[in-house]
Amino acid sequence: MQTKRIPIHSILEDHEQVEEAAGLLRQGGVVAIPTETVYGLAANAYDGAAVAKIFAAKGRPMDNPLIVHISEFDMLPDLVEDIPEAAMELARRYWPGPLTIILKKSDRIPDEVSAGLPTVAVRMPSNTVARGIIGACGFPLAAPSANLSGSPSPTTADHVLHDLDGRVEGIVISDDAAVGLESTVVSLAGLAEGERPRLLRPGAVTPEMLRDALGEIDIDPAVLHQLEEGRKAPSPGMKYKHYAPKARVILVEGDRAAYIEYANRHAKEGACALCFEEDAAGLQIPAVTYGRADAPDSEAHALFDALRRLDEEGYTTAYAHAPDKDGVGLAVYNRLIRAAAFQVVQL
Repeated sequence: MQTKRIPIHSILEDHEQVEEAAGLLRQGGVVAIPTETVYGLAANAYDGAAVAKIFAAKGRPMDNPLIVHISEFDMLPDLVEDIPEAAMELARRYWPGPLTIILKKSDRIPDEVSAGLPTVAVRMPSNTVARGIIGACGFPLAAPSANLSGSPSPTTADHVLHDLDGRVEGIVISDDAAVGLESTVVSLAGLAEGERPRLLRPGAVTPEMLRDALGEIDIDPAVLHQLEEGRKAPSPGMKYKHYAPKARVILVEGDRAAYIEYANRHAKEGACALCFEEDAAGLQIPAVTYGRADAPDSEAHALFDALRRLDEEGYTTAYAHAPDKDGVGLAVYNRLIRAAAFQVVQL
């Protein structure tokens, strides 16, 4: 397959290119588009056959649900059975933005999108190019991350080209993702009286921000631990191993001195430290940094690029310095523990 490269940096100045991307999507094609979180691989959310092509292009298991992206709130009622007040409050505060809300799905959502679940995950991206393409299509877009399944998510158009050139109809060439991690996912579906909203995947909309809008929430055990045996993933990003480079990642929890001592002691051919910028000066092995320990937003922005660099630079083992689990740090930790397939060293 020949993949069209479609440069779009402004929906006003690049109107013809927006129409070109929308045209491919109207024809049942699959197109990688930018969002503020990561690049997404999009298809018409109402077209089960088109959505199935996403799974084929990524090599993604069909039991992993997708997120439906909308450009305006008026698109939501067609996707869900009802819109509870909690969803309205979250939308008022955090849409457009990196927040996905799970609700009971309407009969317009094909099983390919929901992985056979009775729910649908929906968000409104803040990236204006993404919303412009959705608006030009006139229908919502189902879109997981635009990478090969299981590998680090793409935050630049070059990442998408590396993984999917020749596998999809189009790739929008646009700016790098601003956030760098996938959206927060919170479930409001089918809450019985007394039940609380459940955080299924952490992201830039933090637990503290959710509590500010909703009161108390539950954090699903699978955020920090393996998905329970036999449980079907209700959200993307809950599988055992995810976001992983080819290199073996070992997550190391401890303060800076302990981490540096551990990494230096375990130096071997092909090994490196996946660490904070502040750690690098004390290391006697090669270092790939992913932001600053005192700036979780910088960690989120840099993480997936750093994971990809491990393979580009030929490392076979990476000792990853674990971030704090506060705020956005919880999202960074969540991605790293899955990249490490839950192999954790506690110092």
